[in-house]
Amino acid sequence: MIEHRAFFGDGEKVFAFPTLEIIRELEAATGHGIGALHRRFRFEDFSLSDIEHVIRLGLIGGGTTPADAARLVTVYLVGRPLRETLDLASDVISVLFYGNDADDTTDQTTDSVKDAAKTGDLAAALNDALKQVAE
Repeated sequence: MIEHRAFFGDGEKVFAFPTLEIIRELEAATGHGIGALHRRFRFEDFSLSDIEHVIRLGLIGGGTTPADAARLVTVYLVGRPLRETLDLASDVISVLFYGNDADDTTDQTTDSVKDAAKTGDLAAALNDALKQVAE
């Protein structure tokens, strides 16, 4: 499960969207498809309800009970600088799209192929790619 851990309210919380049902619930609650919602956060063209629903449903997806998620959002969403909750919601959506840096398992061999291709050594890049496929 792709998850995001961050401090919210009274401690560190887990935020995740592990099922299609939760993502669809987010889309229904915000009135925007997941791609449009991601774009709204990237370009800061969001609504307060976008932030609220991302945080609440992200908490539920991360294992918080619906009642506790609703309570946390009610108590801690307002009264703090909006930038804090905007950044949190944006991070939660970004992790859904791109994963966590900690989960990066990029093969170094793949990086060497990319480096070879960048330098114009196409033969070396192709040979490295063929070796990877053979392994």
